[in-house]
Amino acid sequence: MHPSSRDAASSVSPEEIARFSALASQWWDPTGPMRPLHAMNALRIEWACRHFPMRGRTTRHVRVLDIGCGAGLASEALAKAGHDVLGLDASADGISAARAHLDAHPLLAGSGTLDYRVGSAEELVAEKAKFDAVVALEIIEHVTDPEAFMKMLSDLVEPSGMVIVSTMNRTLRSLAVGKIGAEYVLRLLPIGTHEWRKFLTPAELGRFGREANLRIEAIAGMTPSLSGWKKSRDLSVNYIAAFRKG
Repeated sequence: MHPSSRDAASSVSPEEIARFSALASQWWDPTGPMRPLHAMNALRIEWACRHFPMRGRTTRHVRVLDIGCGAGLASEALAKAGHDVLGLDASADGISAARAHLDAHPLLAGSGTLDYRVGSAEELVAEKAKFDAVVALEIIEHVTDPEAFMKMLSDLVEPSGMVIVSTMNRTLRSLAVGKIGAEYVLRLLPIGTHEWRKFLTPAELGRFGREANLRIEAIAGMTPSLSGWKKSRDLSVNYIAAFRKG
């Protein structure tokens, strides 16, 4: 939900970074402004891990980059699932909160490794860093150039590696539910969190992926229910997609 971009100076506005930095101290409060992320996190992580590439014949435990990790909600869950994770965010406040939470809640034996870094993904591209999988969860709707962002994700993943993107569809239902309902009626999110015009349709996301040498392999809707968020065929609001490079 926190932005990161190929060009931190131009693709993400200072206002976006400041907005999410201001929420860093409340990120881990399951009843706070990030409660929608807490609610959907188990589904996002389980679905993403299921689509990670195989390393050898027997394991999916891979090297993962969590772009725009905020205070580390997804990063910690990925590490607990056994993956070696780098959480990256442009917000120093977000990374500080992520490190503080990890210090207070150390990973258990059997978990993967977890490191955090303040900076932009563009820096990693310049360093020619590569990962088995890259996850970008609730981020692409915050960048100014989603097409360039997808190209950057492709640059950061190994050949045959996987890119996982979750975002919101640009539909009348998402306007009513994901924007007006979530921010103004139910107050599940701070007002101004999303700009509906920047939501991406699955067709647009798929096209940006193809142009970046990323082939979509799976897509699913994410729908809230009384028992928690579940996978569905309904892509009209929240959805998650898996792309393979090459």
